[in-house]
Amino acid sequence: MRVLIVSQYFWPEHFRINDVAKTLLEKGIEVEVLTGKPNYPKGEKFSGYGSWGCRQEVHQGILINRLPMLARGKSALRLAANYFSFVISGLIFAPWMLRGKKFDVIFIYAPSPILQAIPAIFLGWLKGCPVVLWVQDLWPESLSATGYVQNRSLLNGVEKVVRFIYRHVDMLLVQSKAFTPLVSTLAPGMPVVYYPNSVDESFAIPTTEEVPHVSGLDAGFSVVFAGNIGVAQAVDVIVDAAFLLKEYSDIHFVVLGEGSRWEWMKQETQKRELNNLHLPGRFPVETMPGFMQKASVLLVTLADQEIFKATIPNKVQAYMAVGRPILACMNGEGARLVTEADAGLAVPAENAKALAEAVLQLFKMTPVERARLGANGQRYFKANFDHERLTDKLIEHFRKISEPDRDN
Repeated sequence: MRVLIVSQYFWPEHFRINDVAKTLLEKGIEVEVLTGKPNYPKGEKFSGYGSWGCRQEVHQGILINRLPMLARGKSALRLAANYFSFVISGLIFAPWMLRGKKFDVIFIYAPSPILQAIPAIFLGWLKGCPVVLWVQDLWPESLSATGYVQNRSLLNGVEKVVRFIYRHVDMLLVQSKAFTPLVSTLAPGMPVVYYPNSVDESFAIPTTEEVPHVSGLDAGFSVVFAGNIGVAQAVDVIVDAAFLLKEYSDIHFVVLGEGSRWEWMKQETQKRELNNLHLPGRFPVETMPGFMQKASVLLVTLADQEIFKATIPNKVQAYMAVGRPILACMNGEGARLVTEADAGLAVPAENAKALAEAVLQLFKMTPVERARLGANGQRYFKANFDHERLTDKLIEHFRKISEPDRDN
């Protein structure tokens, strides 16, 4: 089976699709990738890559076709230019880069922007092969919730584009069960299948390698947040909870990562004299399992927006795999998973008082009680989000859509 993966993001950027592509190849699937020039998350091109020109390279046995693409920069205008440049380049250059090649399936990995599906759909038509779309974010809702787009007419226009995309693929995979009715509303009659995210097996394996020293992580009780620090994560609640717990010298909040709200958090930390809130910045992704395994509790937050009730941040699976207690300050599906797995505590989104009280509750537990919560999460992960098992399921989806008469 030959599969073309279309994703605006790919190695050396760190996204889930990297591990999926690698494991598909290991399982005998011929994999090729169509992507852009790496520039996430800082919005600047990685060293050795320019904005212009097509390029091919091989990584871990996978042929990567790179399209010309503008870097995302720091502004909403630059971000929009980044999105549209990938679509335009895909429509113009991808047919030429992939000329003469046949594929059994085109697989779209679709975090924002879902617009990247447009050139993939065009390629599916040219190549005469089915297209599978893996929906990671819901558009237009996520655009509105994160504040990038507020104009109602523009959001309505985006919804029409999303309807077009959903109707012109052959299978829709969704990362959260709660996505299913929302996606089905825009794609009546289309097959919508729950297919969750996983994480690399390194998160579930105890690491023996040393990680860089980070203040607050090695002493006392550490509450660790890892990932993007942006509007969607509602990191204000972390600052407020840290302020409420200033008097507890043994409790430390450690926020690993960068994003649009990192500078604001730094300023608030200084202004409020929060010695219990540490912002060491971003570290290589390969160090994350080590950092997480040293945490007393792992924290995940999301904004109090209707759309985020349906969203499961990928860090939930990573936290479960690590085997540490989870504190979910969010509403909906992600909080439900933590509660269902008995892997930690869940409190309402953006509720600093409830978050502080939950931190204290976990702080006062015995190490044995906290270990039980972590072990519960790890068991739940292995039963529901195991990477190898999910990859086998993905291959079955590919075979089903590319060989519809196989079972007849």
